[in-house]
Amino acid sequence: MSTSEVVVTGLGMTTPVGGDVQTSWSAILAGTPGITPIEADWVAEQPSRIAGQLAVEPSDVLAKVETRRMDRAQQAALIAAREAWSDAGSPEIDPDRLGTVIATGIGGITSLLDAYDTLNERGWSRVSPHMVTMIMPNGPAAIVGLELGARAGVHTPVSACASGAEAISYAARMIQTGRADVVVAGGTEAVICGITMAGFSAMRALSTRNDDPGAASRPYDTGRDGFVMGEGAGVVVLESREHAQARGATIYGTYGGAGLTSDGHHIAQPDPEGRGAARAITEALADAGLTAADIVHVNAHATSTPQGDIAEAVAIRGALGADTDHAIVTGTKSMTGHLLGGAGAIESIFTILALRDRIVPPTINVDELDPEIDLDVAANTTRELPGGDIAALNNSFGFGGHDVALVFRSA
Repeated sequence: MSTSEVVVTGLGMTTPVGGDVQTSWSAILAGTPGITPIEADWVAEQPSRIAGQLAVEPSDVLAKVETRRMDRAQQAALIAAREAWSDAGSPEIDPDRLGTVIATGIGGITSLLDAYDTLNERGWSRVSPHMVTMIMPNGPAAIVGLELGARAGVHTPVSACASGAEAISYAARMIQTGRADVVVAGGTEAVICGITMAGFSAMRALSTRNDDPGAASRPYDTGRDGFVMGEGAGVVVLESREHAQARGATIYGTYGGAGLTSDGHHIAQPDPEGRGAARAITEALADAGLTAADIVHVNAHATSTPQGDIAEAVAIRGALGADTDHAIVTGTKSMTGHLLGGAGAIESIFTILALRDRIVPPTINVDELDPEIDLDVAANTTRELPGGDIAALNNSFGFGGHDVALVFRSA
């Protein structure tokens, strides 16, 4: 078994606040919300009529033939992967040593609904021959794998809102066990449509602050009333340190470790005691060879749901100790909304950039911090991080009780 240290050498994303990494990161540091009204006929009767929609339409970036053959989630994944691969210097590598792990939480549901409408209105012969490959959850990973010619493995974790983070942990494991030298990993989601919005609304999970979209996603605030749906993708290029150094690659940061646990509590509600989440954090620290005191920053799952935010705060305190002032916490979903299967990936990138730039992004819309959130929250302002070798935590939790915590270290 290999003991290779895993490093991050490429970053790519397309999000509700920007069409690439630099634009998105600048918007996040500026506290710019990407939540806007949904302009579609189907939204008129919906309780929640706002979302974090892509700042740059995929059709503005991809060729027409690509958009016609790919689901929107696949399009976002390909855009992010191309940026990450280019950012990594488009490394020359034996295809047998290159893998892809791109996750999703739901998959190509919008393509499925479009095909169903076509079937009913125009008959089976007018259904796209690409329909099956557009709706399959492993489609984004396959598209990226084909783009790069990856042959070490193409994988798709599906663990609801923890999917993107789990993909990164799986990719790192591929390198650590010697299966690959380079793995392109991340998560994607694009399911802003009538049926998914209705389903989440029926669960009372979505914010209905339609008259003020930019203030609707408000983690930790006493006035929070649910999450805001988002779409987009985040992708990282992971390499063994030996491989990265041999080719002179720029290293953004180091993958420290991961903790993957489950609540065993409820299909949609978190364990109110945060026990599974706390164990994930503790296991991630152990995997990274660190202690709670080493964590200076937490990019929290922080969806802006009344129960979820409190349960995570309890978990963070339980894992990092009663005194958590050494770890500045932020919730970037306050600006992007919740990207479901893509959330853990883009938030991992924000965590890596926070370590690189020594700055914690703000959690916007915190007018009154919930007294049950006993954490040092970067409320409405950026915060500085110390110099030296520092480490940060990224949390991702999903329906079904999936708990994933990732640790990253500065380069």
